[in-house]
Amino acid sequence: MNAVLEDAIAPAVGRVTLASSDALDWRGFGAQMLAISAGRHRIPGTAYHRVGVHFGAPVRAHCACDGVRLARIQAEGDADVVPAGLDGVWTDDADCTVLSIRLEDTFVREIAGQLVRKPGTATIQPRLQMRDARLQHLAWALRAELEAGEASDPLYAESIGTAIAVRLLDAAGPLEARRVAVLSPRLAARVTDYIESHLDARLTLAELAALAELSVPHFKVLFRATLGMPVHQYVVRRRVERAKTLLLKGGLNATQVALEVGFAHQSHLAHWMNRVLGVTPREIMRDRAARFTA
Repeated sequence: MNAVLEDAIAPAVGRVTLASSDALDWRGFGAQMLAISAGRHRIPGTAYHRVGVHFGAPVRAHCACDGVRLARIQAEGDADVVPAGLDGVWTDDADCTVLSIRLEDTFVREIAGQLVRKPGTATIQPRLQMRDARLQHLAWALRAELEAGEASDPLYAESIGTAIAVRLLDAAGPLEARRVAVLSPRLAARVTDYIESHLDARLTLAELAALAELSVPHFKVLFRATLGMPVHQYVVRRRVERAKTLLLKGGLNATQVALEVGFAHQSHLAHWMNRVLGVTPREIMRDRAARFTA
C-alpha cells in the first residue's frame, strides 16, 4: 500500500510502527516506518501534507483520491502525494511497509517562499504512484535516519525534509492516472508472483515475457515502466530481500541461503547483498545472534 497513514486512521486498521521520528526533535516535518496489514483503508484529510513511499515486495492495490481511481502494482520507491485536506481510500491485497512522511503546511510555505515562482504557483499537488529517482533517494536517506541506532544532528534530517519539499514543489502537477504504457495489474501480478515462487531457479527474460504474452523487448520496456527498475535488477533485489529474511530466521548458513534464493554461492550472495543493502550476510547473522544473547 502507498497510502500515507498517520494517527487519523481508524484504530481497527492493522499497523505497527517500526520506527518514528517523534523523539528526534525534527521541526516542521516527521516520518514513520509502518508495517500495514492488507485490506481497505479510508484515510481522512489532515492539516498537513502527506507522502507515502512503498518499500519491499510489490503489492496489488486500488486507490481513490481527489476524484481519481487507479488500479496498480505498487513497487518499491513508488510514492503517493496527498496535500493537506484531501482524503482517500486505498485497498491493498497484501501486507506492506510504508515510509510515511508528514510535511507541515507552514514548513512547506516557508520553503516555497524562498523559491523563484510566480505567486500562488509553488504548491504541493496531489500525485498517485509518483515515480521519481530523486525523491526515492531522499526517502532512502530519511529511512536510514529513522532506523539509525542513535539520532544524528537534526539539521541533517531537516536538510532531507527540505529537499523533499522542494522536489514535490518542483514536480507539482495535476493528479491523473498515468498514461504511460505499463503492464496491466493482472499481468504484472502474474509475473511478480512467478518470480517470487521461482527465486531459486534460473529465470530468463523469455519465460517471463511469455507469462505476459509479450515479446522480450516489449516486455522489458513495460516491466521497467511498471515496477520502476529493469527485470534483472528487480530479481536481484527480491533475492537479496528473501536471503535477508532467511538469515534473520536462522536455521540455514550463508551458503545454504545463497542456494535457496538462486545465487551461485556464498560470495555471490555477499556481493549483491552488500551492494543492495549495504550489509553482508555475516553482519546480519552476527546481529541476529547478538539479539538472542542480549
